[in-house]
Amino acid sequence: MARPLDALRDTQREWMINRSRLIAALVGIFALLLILVYRYYSLQITQHDDFLTQSDRNRIRVEVIPPTRGQIVDRKGRVLALNQPTFVVGVVQERSEDLEALVSILRERFALSEREVENFWERSARRRPFESVPIALGLDDTQLAMVAVDLHSLPGVVVDAQLTRHYPFANTLSHVLGYVGRISTADLEALDAERYRGTLHTGKVGLEKRYERLLHGMPGFQHVETNAHGRLLRVLEKEPSQAGRDLQLYLDLDLQRVATEALGDQRGAVVALDPLTGGVLAMVSNPSYDANLFVQGISYVDYAQLRGSLDTPLLNRAVQGQYPPGSTVKPLLGLGALERDLITPETTVRDPGWYRLPGDTRRYRDWTLRVRGGGHAETVDLRLAIAESCDTYFYDLAHRTGIDAMAEMLAPYGLGLPTGIDTTAEQPGILPNTEWKRSQLKQAWYPGETISAGIGQGYMLMTPLQLAQAAMVIANKGTSFVPSLVHRVGDLTVGGVPRAPIAMAEEDWQAVVAGMVDVVHSPQGTAAFISDNITYQMAGKTGTSQVVSIAQDAIYDEDSISERNRNHGLFIAFAPVDKPRIVVAVIAENGGGSSAASPIARRVVDAWLIETEDA
Repeated sequence: MARPLDALRDTQREWMINRSRLIAALVGIFALLLILVYRYYSLQITQHDDFLTQSDRNRIRVEVIPPTRGQIVDRKGRVLALNQPTFVVGVVQERSEDLEALVSILRERFALSEREVENFWERSARRRPFESVPIALGLDDTQLAMVAVDLHSLPGVVVDAQLTRHYPFANTLSHVLGYVGRISTADLEALDAERYRGTLHTGKVGLEKRYERLLHGMPGFQHVETNAHGRLLRVLEKEPSQAGRDLQLYLDLDLQRVATEALGDQRGAVVALDPLTGGVLAMVSNPSYDANLFVQGISYVDYAQLRGSLDTPLLNRAVQGQYPPGSTVKPLLGLGALERDLITPETTVRDPGWYRLPGDTRRYRDWTLRVRGGGHAETVDLRLAIAESCDTYFYDLAHRTGIDAMAEMLAPYGLGLPTGIDTTAEQPGILPNTEWKRSQLKQAWYPGETISAGIGQGYMLMTPLQLAQAAMVIANKGTSFVPSLVHRVGDLTVGGVPRAPIAMAEEDWQAVVAGMVDVVHSPQGTAAFISDNITYQMAGKTGTSQVVSIAQDAIYDEDSISERNRNHGLFIAFAPVDKPRIVVAVIAENGGGSSAASPIARRVVDAWLIETEDA
């Protein structure tokens, strides 16, 4: 049986098939060997330089060393804005397996807002290879521990220690210093990308923004070697960063605190200047806010509360608040009229307690008409008009001068223009004339509006800083300086820049100053009540500005008017009169009158002239 089966087999054919399969297998193996050799050659020879570079990138990377932001100190060297350590979570995209999933995990873990995630993607688009992009800032100990435990399961996540801004006297100095905030999308468009690599914050308002270029500094770089997990092994090369410059202010922290306490809960502002340099000794705006809220990104709830508040705490009233100056403008008008020979110190005006334009039946009342039933005296000269704030005298002076000449008289004192102080968002106020009304309101100027301007009402608006600057001109009898918050940057003096002087006869200055001295030291002066136990001579001027109009025959009744519609109180002053060392301007918003402002100024001047000498 076996032999017939063997006879049926085609051994020749089987051998041919096996040989063909063997040859095909050998050819396939040879081809694979050729491919392997070619690939090996390509990797080791042809693409050696490219892969060596990529290998070094995985092993050696460039890290940015962000600069340390410059500090801000007061005139005595006390730190007002400093840097403190904090932790930042960042992401290195090249080490992340699934970037979007990783971002989602971090967003949930740190409760990141939509804006924070958007900022991360914006910064990611501008990063360098293997550069860490921050996503969560300002971690506390609990958050740091939470991410550190799971760091091994979050490839691409790194935790860095960085310095961040802190304001130890936040509410007291927020309007002066301003604040830094996280770099936004708009900031990325405006800032130098190379200079701000590794930097998370930039100045937003105030001194922090005004001196951003000096405070920021320049970043450094270091080449570091890492292991396969991205952990640092050693630093190969390092170029240190350049720290930002420190700012020393004219401002005195103690005086700032006194001014803040004197203002109390009153909405308003206090500005104190050094008349010898124009340096800002104190600048308070109330209400204020905590600048630290903005550093790591303020919440929507907190920001909505600040923006929506009727008290407008974000408004820096000292440089942005624009108010009718009221009677504080009278000494300036008196000086202008003396310089133009429109009056002399002996010129008198009849004062029945009201003034009437020729051919007009309307009576423009003096404030004494309601209080005394008449005027200040049968006739009033310049000194008495300033001391007792006689409206009738300045109604007549305004009518005889005209609004255009009045504007020319007041302009040299810096009214109607920004002072040039080294901060942000300063407002210019309004110094009206016929051309201003025609261009802004498309209307003609009326004589009655000139009468109102003569006592600082109507369209005329000034900031507290402008009033302080004008008072500095009077204190120095014509010389003044551009107001400055910063005194020195390193060895460079910033402040003390002189303004154009006002040349005027000595007797003219003395005539106006004598009236301002009587405001405080004469029994009939409008601020006589603040002179109790005073040990120096102060020159001042009270002012009251209306918030709402009162009909001609109506009586101003403070108790019947809502608090926010009550008159503003103003006061300007300088002391000592013979050698002025401080100039003060105060606005008590809706305070009812100057009696709300003048005690605040007395407290500030006392602190500077008496308490600092005793210290």
